[in-house]
Amino acid sequence: MQDQVIVITGASSGIGAALAQLVGSLGARPVLLARRADRLREVAARSGPNAHAIVCDVTRRDAVVSAYEEALAKFGHIDVWVNNAGRGISRMVSELTDDDLDEMLRVNLMSALYGMQTVLPHFRARRRGHIINVSSVLGRMPFASFRSAYSAAKAALNSLTANLRMELGSDFPDIHVSTVHPGVVTTDFGLNALHGGVDSRRLPGSQSAEEVAEVIAGVIRQPRADVYTRPGAQAMVAEYYAAADMGQRERLPPFVPPKS
Repeated sequence: MQDQVIVITGASSGIGAALAQLVGSLGARPVLLARRADRLREVAARSGPNAHAIVCDVTRRDAVVSAYEEALAKFGHIDVWVNNAGRGISRMVSELTDDDLDEMLRVNLMSALYGMQTVLPHFRARRRGHIINVSSVLGRMPFASFRSAYSAAKAALNSLTANLRMELGSDFPDIHVSTVHPGVVTTDFGLNALHGGVDSRRLPGSQSAEEVAEVIAGVIRQPRADVYTRPGAQAMVAEYYAAADMGQRERLPPFVPPKS
C-alpha cells in the first residue's frame, strides 16, 4: 500500500476516518473528502504526512469532479477510489415522502455514481485502478424495516457496482470494482439518520469502524468483488435467497427477535 493514492469519501468520521488513518499509517497517500472542514482537517492530521483533505459535497457532481482534479494535480494519479459517504433514515415504507427517497438516493447512490464516473476514465487510461463502494448488509437483507429507503439505495448501489464490473469485463482485468457490506458499526450513523435514530453504538453485535477499515484495507491489498465485514454474513445472505419462501424466512430470527 506504500505510496498508493487512495481517495476516500465521507472521511470526516466513522468508517471513512478510520480507513484514512489506517492506510495513512501503512504509507499510503489518502485524499479525504467530506463536507465538515474542521473534522476533515483533524482526521487528515492523524492520517500520515501525505494525507490531503478536500472539502467536498459528494452529492454534487461538479464538486466531485473538482475534488478529483485537485487530487490529480496534487499526486499525479489515483490508485483507489472509495465511495464511503452515506446516511441512514428512520422511516417505514408506508411513511416515506418524496424528499426522503430523494435524499437517500442522492447521498447513498448518486454520490457513488459521480465518483465512479469521474475516476473511471483515469483508470481506463492507466489500465488499472480500484473502485470500492461501501454498501451495507441491509442492501441484501431487510433486517431493519425503518431503514427502508436506505436499504433500497444500497441495493441499487450493489446493482450498479456489479454492472460496472461486468461492463469492464476482460477488457480491463486490472481495474477492480468491489462492494463492501458492513453490518451495524459503532459510529454516530444512527444519530445522524434522517428523522433521528437509535445510537448505533448501543446496538448488540456491532463492529468498530476500525474493524471495518481493516476489511476494506484487505480488499485494497487483495481485490475481491463482494465482501462482508462480519463472519457468517455471506452465508446468511445465501440462505435467505435460497429459501423456498423468503416471506416465511423473514418471520424467523434474525429478521425478528427470537421468542423468549
